[in-house]
Amino acid sequence: MGLTFERRMEPSRAANILVPILSILLALAACGVLLLLVGVNPLTTYRAMVEGAFGSAYAVSETLVRATPLMLTGLAVSVAFRMLFWNIGAEGQLAMGAFAASGVALFVPQVAPGISAWALLPLMLIAGFIGGALWGLIPAMLKAFLSVNEIITSLMLNYVAVLWIQYLYYGPWRDPQGYGFPGTAEFAKIAWLPRLRDTAWLPDLFSTGRLHWGLALAIVAAFLVWLIMDRTRWGYEIKMIGENPRAARYAGISIVRNILLVMVLSGGLAGLAGFVQVAGISHRLQQGIVVGDGYTAIIIAWLARLNPFGVLIVAVLMAGLFVGGDQIQITMGLPAAVAGVLQGAILFFVLGSTFFTQYRLRWMRSVTRNA
Repeated sequence: MGLTFERRMEPSRAANILVPILSILLALAACGVLLLLVGVNPLTTYRAMVEGAFGSAYAVSETLVRATPLMLTGLAVSVAFRMLFWNIGAEGQLAMGAFAASGVALFVPQVAPGISAWALLPLMLIAGFIGGALWGLIPAMLKAFLSVNEIITSLMLNYVAVLWIQYLYYGPWRDPQGYGFPGTAEFAKIAWLPRLRDTAWLPDLFSTGRLHWGLALAIVAAFLVWLIMDRTRWGYEIKMIGENPRAARYAGISIVRNILLVMVLSGGLAGLAGFVQVAGISHRLQQGIVVGDGYTAIIIAWLARLNPFGVLIVAVLMAGLFVGGDQIQITMGLPAAVAGVLQGAILFFVLGSTFFTQYRLRWMRSVTRNA
């Protein structure tokens, strides 16, 4: 007699809902123990984080600002993961999207002085998508044609991209009137994404803060990803490759073509995150554009179970952790890294919990045989 793990024929709906919730509660409890060990009341800390992230209209708007690039990078990673292509390079693809969009914002108005925002912003968006897509194609081609592990190549390319944009805003693109600060010149106003507070017909919730129309872009992108992945033949091919590459190849599905196309979409979505950061927030290419959103996107994609609309929700909650972490640093004197510890604990427990959605404990009785 004894306990054994038995694979579920089909994960139950109740397990898919209850197990992640329980794992998050366990993560909060584990972090609560750590807070108690350093002499801090965990309930007070959690309440301060929630109030800092969602306690006012301004706090909500700042959380949504922080969530916008996380939504786009989360979608980017989830698209690639659907095919079991481990794109760890969303950070670099975001950086290259920011680089391409900034190049359009800085130099196109010089070539075409009469250009309007209605023309310039779409050009920046397209450039950001192409910049991220081309960067994503590099590990895709290495994987498709040379069978090079995409984890290594996409990860290493992050450092190349980040160092490239640093070279630009420290060097040839540096603002000569910037008083020594690293960064390009500020974009012309026509290259700024409009703030939601400037839109009269929106609710009062959006009447303050830095929230911009990049949020709407992320929501539209999530809908399009859902449409592609769940309602098209191409989406079915991607799922089939992810579940059984041999069966997909036997069915006549081109693995190489799909690797390339998926990484164009994945890298392009991450590039859009770079576009919204430079056009919506910083209005220049500068230090602080790349802050780890591409890596956080991996956590978001897994927590959302690769569901596009789930990515939006998890990105907001993850952004709340970051904004709330800044709040407890100000009000309670705690390091903002508390939010990072909580983020890591949640990932650890949620990933561990996936085992229990696939398997269940069963009490087995040993069978004795008579001689």
